[in-house]
Formats: sequence, structure tokens, C-alpha cells
Amino acid sequence: MSTEEEQFKIHFWGVRGSIACPGTATVRYGGNTPCVEMLVGGHRLIFDAGTGIHVLGQSLLGNLPVSGHLFFSHSHWDHIQGFPFFSPAFMEGNEFDIYGGVIPHGVTIEHRLHDQMNQPNFPVPLQVMGANLRFHNIDYGDKIQIGDVTVATGELNHPGGAMGYRVSWQDYTAAYITDTEHFSTGLDRHILALADRADVLIYDCTYTDEEYYHPRTSKIGWGHSTWQEGVKIAAAANVKKLVIFHHDPIHDDKFMDAIELQSIQAFPGSIVAREGMKIMVDETISIAY
Repeated sequence: MSTEEEQFKIHFWGVRGSIACPGTATVRYGGNTPCVEMLVGGHRLIFDAGTGIHVLGQSLLGNLPVSGHLFFSHSHWDHIQGFPFFSPAFMEGNEFDIYGGVIPHGVTIEHRLHDQMNQPNFPVPLQVMGANLRFHNIDYGDKIQIGDVTVATGELNHPGGAMGYRVSWQDYTAAYITDTEHFSTGLDRHILALADRADVLIYDCTYTDEEYYHPRTSKIGWGHSTWQEGVKIAAAANVKKLVIFHHDPIHDDKFMDAIELQSIQAFPGSIVAREGMKIMVDETISIAY
């Protein structure tokens, strides 16, 4: 692969879950909440708009006008809180297609983003955004075609619902599966379908098994998974590279170092996501920081 139209590149702008946690203890892995950019076959795909999307937006200002496709897994705060600070969305001449599921009672992703920016939550309403924003309601099982890129959707196990994505282009595939809780009865068939033989699987590994099953502070029912379950999914789905994602805010750099060592021992294709990390999805799956 050489030109942008011939590349499949993944850039991690925010990798933390629940709440942004900047500081000296998280400087190496990052403290921004979820935002992952994929440059695929000349198209820009953005997954979630946590605080990391602000950093992405600043990086795009030197290459205007800009267009892209923004996919939301769901609308819990850590996945939408960066959207009002995404500078390119305020500028005329830019274009973004925005996709999200419809939650119970018919509330769309446009409605939820509007409410987030409405008084008294925020001083500037969504209507002030000058870019051409086109909203699309999607459902589990849908396939969105963007040129020769296919984005498939799947249901995740999360309070209030969440959507996972599978991005396919030519012979390459990456899955974005965050904010999902594994089942005690076996591997989730929806996740296995999204992850099937993926070159890269980005998976919700918020907790360790020890934290998840702790007798006094159990995380069962909180809507998140563990890196150990991520390894099981990666092995069962014949994934090449497992990216451990959505880090708990109390997990500092030293803790994440230990998780990376343990996960590599369990599944040699594992890596812990770091803010600024780039993955080139090709025959070798190269990684840069």
C-alpha cells in the first residue's frame, strides 16, 4: 500500500473509558475518552466522539475542507462528550455523515447530540455548527457502503444498548467492539460475527477478570468486559491482532504495562491501545507511535 486511497490505517485519538483522566500517571497510554479514526481506501471513518475527537479535530485544521463518516457505538457521556469541541464541525465547507442507532422511545443520535448541546448542558446549540451534517439512523445487522468500504453493524451487550462495527475493504477487516459485557454462558455470537478472521480487533477490556469477579466490588452487570475475555474472542475468531481498549480510568501506566505483558503471554497478537498509536492494516500489520 502506498497512496492514501490504497491504505487502511487506524489512528487512536482516545482510548480511555468512563471519564477522561489526564495526568502524570496516565501520560504514556493517554487519558482521553474513545475516538478511533480509520483511513480506509481514501475515506475517513471516525468511531465515537469522546474527548479524543477534540485532538483529532485540531489535527484536521491544516487540511481543510475535510469530510468524514462518524459512527457512534452509543451515547453514554464518555462517547459523545467531545463532539461539541470537534472544531471541523463548526466550519462551513466541511461535511460529515453521522450514524447511530435509535434507542427506545424513538430517540435518534441527532436528538441525543442536540440535547447534549442544549441549555442548560452547553452554551452553544448544535444548530450553530456550520459544517454540512447528515444524520443517518442505523440498526443492528445493517451494512453501510462507503465507496468500496463496507461497514457492518452488530448488537452489543451494554445497558441501554450499544453497536459494534466491522469495517471491510479489499482483503482487510477491522472490528470496533467497545462497551459490551461478555456472557457467563459462552462467547457472544454477535461479537464472534463482527470479529470473524479480522486483521485487527479493537475490544472493550475495561477490567481484569480479578476486578470483574471480585467478591466485594464485582463489576458484573456494569456493561464491560475483560482482557481475558478479549483473548478468548480473538482466539475463537482467528483474529490476527487484538487491541485492548477502553481502559478503566483507575488503571495507570504501570497497571497497563502489566496487562500488556500478561495479554501477550496469553495471546501473542495482543497490544494495549495507546493514545496516538497508529496501525497500518496490511500483510504485516505494522504499528507506530
